[in-house]
Amino acid sequence: MQTKTKNAVMLGAGAAALWMAMKPENKEKLIGMATKAKEKIMPSKTDVIPVQKAGNPDPLDVEDNKMVSEGAMYGVNYYNENLQEQR
Repeated sequence: MQTKTKNAVMLGAGAAALWMAMKPENKEKLIGMATKAKEKIMPSKTDVIPVQKAGNPDPLDVEDNKMVSEGAMYGVNYYNENLQEQR
């Protein structure tokens, strides 16, 4: 049932757009509405904030380096604490 409703809505929207496009004074309104609808459905990629620090760590950032070194040692510590004790 939802597919029929969706098809009817799309058909209605298409018919309304065609009707509006036939009148020259409505052309700008139609283009504006289409642009707004497109932005709501597919936001532009300029809204995405780029990662500033990825792949370029600062050697003087002590807290960041400490976090990375702790993460790098996780596997070693896990092995030492859990797997090595079982042997």
